[in-house]
Amino acid sequence: MSPNPWTSWPLRESLSREGLSEVRLWIGRGVRVLVVAGLMWATVAGRAFTGWGLVAAVVGMALTVLVFRAFFRTTLARRLWPSLGLFLLLEAAAYGYSLAGATTAAIVLWCACSLNVMERMPLSVALPCSAAALAAYAVVNPDNWLTTTTTTAGLALAGYVVRLDAEARGNAHRLLAQERAARSAEAETAALAERGRIAREIHDVLAHSLSAQLVHLEAARQLIQRSTDLEADRARLLERVVACRGMAREGLDGTREALSALRGDMIPIEDFLRRLTDAEGARLDVRGEPRTVSAEAGLAVRRVAQEALTNVRKHAPGARVSVRLEYADGDVGLEVRDTGGGGVSAELGHSGSGYGLLGMRERAELLGGTLESGPDEEGFVVRLRVPV
Repeated sequence: MSPNPWTSWPLRESLSREGLSEVRLWIGRGVRVLVVAGLMWATVAGRAFTGWGLVAAVVGMALTVLVFRAFFRTTLARRLWPSLGLFLLLEAAAYGYSLAGATTAAIVLWCACSLNVMERMPLSVALPCSAAALAAYAVVNPDNWLTTTTTTAGLALAGYVVRLDAEARGNAHRLLAQERAARSAEAETAALAERGRIAREIHDVLAHSLSAQLVHLEAARQLIQRSTDLEADRARLLERVVACRGMAREGLDGTREALSALRGDMIPIEDFLRRLTDAEGARLDVRGEPRTVSAEAGLAVRRVAQEALTNVRKHAPGARVSVRLEYADGDVGLEVRDTGGGGVSAELGHSGSGYGLLGMRERAELLGGTLESGPDEEGFVVRLRVPV
């Protein structure tokens, strides 16, 4: 619900000095000093006040300046009744100057009150107050009626323009603050997205490497535990250790590749899949015309292939695996299919984080793609499609 323009206060941003340039601030201060100094000089140089009357006039002007400062503060705090009371006090001071013969000071004070009340208070209060100040000015102004009418109309128009300028300035400051907040939120969102991306990279690389090492280490542990002649099983144990070392080296290479991926420096997808399938003993089939894909799509294909082959190693060792990479017009597809294996122990089957398929599906959906996985014929299949 939009605020009522007749009863709502001007924006605090428009009444405060925040955001104003130093030049504008000093110009405003200079104008106020010149006006006060001019009024003081006119009072001292004139013959309306002498002796203690002159002292009283100077003190009265100083008090008027203090009341004006208090009026600025109460309107900035949006305190209606104190602001209205201070305005009436200023009007009374101007009327007192007029009765004492300081007509110039009274006229300047009435004009200043008319402009400031239009700028700093709600319209429902500002309009009658400004009209009262201008009416008092028109009554005491010694010029002819045409000049007085023209000046009064000009002051009324100037007050409205000052209010519009204040509102425009306040809206500009508020929009600037909102833009800064939006940019800060956008930067925070980008940072969180990057953290999520790095977290997925760490999970995908380490899960692929460490789960493979876990399989070989578990096999070696079971071999040691069940063996009755370790010397006879030495070759098999050495084979497992060598395989585990190879997996560790593969993990190190994967970590380096992940760092390269984060920097945007990656080898072609088919080359990566060829290395991966050769290491896993899988068959690779590339269909379509190979072409360059976006870094995000290429990274998704790599990580899904790694995770799918890791799951095959964990849950279906010995299964025959085929990997198919397909380049289509608007997307790229990956299919990893296994024929089922001999199975593993419960401890091996449940090793890892358990979030492999969930992480793959999340990676695909973030790119506007799809991922399907489940039993198929004799084994298990994972299908990925992501736009390029």
